[in-house]
Amino acid sequence: MKPLFSLLSPAGARARLTVLIFHRVLREPDPLFPDEVDAARFDELLGWVKSWFNVLPLDAAIRQLHEGSLPARAAALSFDDGYADNHDVALPLLRKHGLPCSFFVATGFLDGGRMWNDTLIEAVRLSSLRTLDLRGFVDGRGDDLGQHALGDDAGRRAVLGRLIERVKYLPPEPRQACVDAIAARAEVRPPDDLMMSSEQVRNLHHAGMRIGAHTVSHPILAKLDAQKAADEIGHSREVLQALLGAKVSLFAYPNGKPGTDYLSEVHPALVRELGFDAAVSTRWAAARRDDDVFQIPRFTPWDRGRLKFGLRLARNLLN
Repeated sequence: MKPLFSLLSPAGARARLTVLIFHRVLREPDPLFPDEVDAARFDELLGWVKSWFNVLPLDAAIRQLHEGSLPARAAALSFDDGYADNHDVALPLLRKHGLPCSFFVATGFLDGGRMWNDTLIEAVRLSSLRTLDLRGFVDGRGDDLGQHALGDDAGRRAVLGRLIERVKYLPPEPRQACVDAIAARAEVRPPDDLMMSSEQVRNLHHAGMRIGAHTVSHPILAKLDAQKAADEIGHSREVLQALLGAKVSLFAYPNGKPGTDYLSEVHPALVRELGFDAAVSTRWAAARRDDDVFQIPRFTPWDRGRLKFGLRLARNLLN
């Protein structure tokens, strides 16, 4: 694969930057989410990436891309949200392979917080009920959430797929109230140790990893007015800078799809005005020198085999 990547991702002005995105690295496979990365798979994947690419810190890679001085086969690694397993599971593996990584942290969930989707996931995972009755709850379209049979893992996975998509685009406060009510209806008290503590974030920083902002409450920025979006972005940066005693120069848009989750004509300019040096999206592509440094694309193949994983990365370099 290395010669192919060298051809598709040369050094200098014609360079391409591959940025991989992750969210969690589980200690063991999760039957509810069998495609989620676990420790063994992450270890293997890091080995492939290290053998194929020149892996750089994300901030340095973006700067060199803009300057036209990237090495051939340039890549960077990133995590979004701030899960505790980023520190407990991913960090030791990154150290094992000697690779840098950037972690984008939603600050409102530090020290015992929980993201809305995890409240919903754990409610469905842990409920002992045979049927989850959500009649009376409404989604973003105003439709009733109905009743859902809770059977085996495959059945619960299907229920989660339906519910997450229906609740995702509610405004932040009604969305949180909805998932809290769903957990109560499921007769579940979700765990409060899924996200990192402040000390774990500091440990990542002290280990040489980059820390970036990811808003406070992980809202859909496209749904917020300008002042609320500025508050979410700016305050998350202030919290992290106070926590680390260092400048936070990178930002990741929550969910990250241009035009759906953030507005390309609005939010990149806002991020720039708030003092960041660069920002990343979840648009599938490899970054080029003339790309907006406040909309750097990211991608991760889902293939489990080395060859298919590599070939999909190669195709992404053509985007």
